[in-house]
Amino acid sequence: MSIETILLAVGTEDEERTERLAAEAVSVAEPTGATVVLAHVFDGEEFDEVRSNLGVDPESEASTPDAVAKRHTTTRAISKALTEAGVDHSIRGAVGDHADEIVRLAEETDADRVVVGGRHRSPTGKAVFGSVAQDVILSAPCPVTFVRGEPVESKRRVAP
Repeated sequence: MSIETILLAVGTEDEERTERLAAEAVSVAEPTGATVVLAHVFDGEEFDEVRSNLGVDPESEASTPDAVAKRHTTTRAISKALTEAGVDHSIRGAVGDHADEIVRLAEETDADRVVVGGRHRSPTGKAVFGSVAQDVILSAPCPVTFVRGEPVESKRRVAP
């Protein structure tokens, strides 16, 4: 299967893993010349807060999800890395449930691969708080690559 379109989905919490997310998207896109759709998904509260922090008038053309996504720190950092690597990309913004919007964008863009970031959680943490990445992995119309935030040290103890 040839990869032509990669949906790289990011959110406000991905600021600490921009380099890892960009590197993974580049590693998938370069061999095939795929285009990356860099999508920043906000929930309603995040969108309003980011728009306010950017000083964007909610009534202006600059207040669309696409326009706000283009100005967000995370998106700009990843876009810069993709440009430097020579990877063709576009930027999209979406507002709503993170997992639902990522899956919708994957379908809308006819993505051949979705790349999402996340952090390590205990099984209890996943059960209580849910996991956007897990929901995307289970619902996406194509394969999903999960990029873990920071390396997790093993908690297993080895007998001496």
